[in-house]
Amino acid sequence: MSRPQAGDFGSFYQKYIDKTKSETIKELVSNNSSVLNHFINNIPESKAEYSYDEGKWTVKDLLQHMIDTERIMIYRALTIARKDSISLPGFDENEYAVNANASSRILQSLKEEFVSVRKASDLFLLSLSEDQLQQKGIANGHPITVKALAFIIYGHALHHKQILEERYL
Repeated sequence: MSRPQAGDFGSFYQKYIDKTKSETIKELVSNNSSVLNHFINNIPESKAEYSYDEGKWTVKDLLQHMIDTERIMIYRALTIARKDSISLPGFDENEYAVNANASSRILQSLKEEFVSVRKASDLFLLSLSEDQLQQKGIANGHPITVKALAFIIYGHALHHKQILEERYL
């Protein structure tokens, strides 16, 4: 299996795929999951409510966004892998953030949820056959393969890890 190619996803996802250095799903999981979990688990409680600028998300908001996005992308992957032909909707990340109520949660619960969602995602992605990874569907009005979704999931998490490192921590 090779990395996702042009035509496997909307071009706006390229920045996420570029964040990954793996060639296979197995490499995505082994190269990134423990690194991401370790990083998230080591975010200090003192930074939970921190926002680097007015109107920007807090650390808790950002972590909730990462969780929500991964769940949505995994649902897309599941739907397409199972050959459901439904056109999957997009989502407004800002509306999700406003309505997630992350500020009322404790950071530790968000960390635990992140690790749990990552584990479930890893197990699902590793269970897919080559045929399932090649399945193509429509999400947010654009063609996308299950394989591309896997790379986008990891790339999105790595993107936000970098933002947390550079702007929050």
